[in-house]
Amino acid sequence: MKAIEDGFRPATHRRSHVSVRTMEHIRALIVDDSSVMRKIVERSLRQAGVELDKVVEAGNGAEALAALGKEPVDLILCDINMPVMDGLEFVKQLPTVENAKGVPVVMITTEGSENHVVQALSAGAKGYIRKPFTPEQVKEHVLPVVGRKS
Repeated sequence: MKAIEDGFRPATHRRSHVSVRTMEHIRALIVDDSSVMRKIVERSLRQAGVELDKVVEAGNGAEALAALGKEPVDLILCDINMPVMDGLEFVKQLPTVENAKGVPVVMITTEGSENHVVQALSAGAKGYIRKPFTPEQVKEHVLPVVGRKS
């Protein structure tokens, strides 16, 4: 089993038919058109207690879909406003990607309107965080969707 060869413990449950790794070894996809913001999100995840095994970065939804076609992840954090393909369209496209089935998505964006929150959640996002955010807010909104209590 690849997970054991890499030193990872297999999950005790499955979400859809996608294997879920234990909380100690999360593979995250961070989608934002700002490379600085992607690093801030990664640092906030670590400060929130998420032990990241691997971080895959993408600058827009199209890049993220391509990345997911190459390797599975356990968590997706995605901005809404991006060029080429925005976060809402990206979330709508996720069901067509085998590696993305059952993977929780948390939207991270400057969009604060109720309309954007509703759109993101109805498109399949499991959570929503507004910029600027603190590691505590990341912990509050991300840990529940990856199956760990804060």
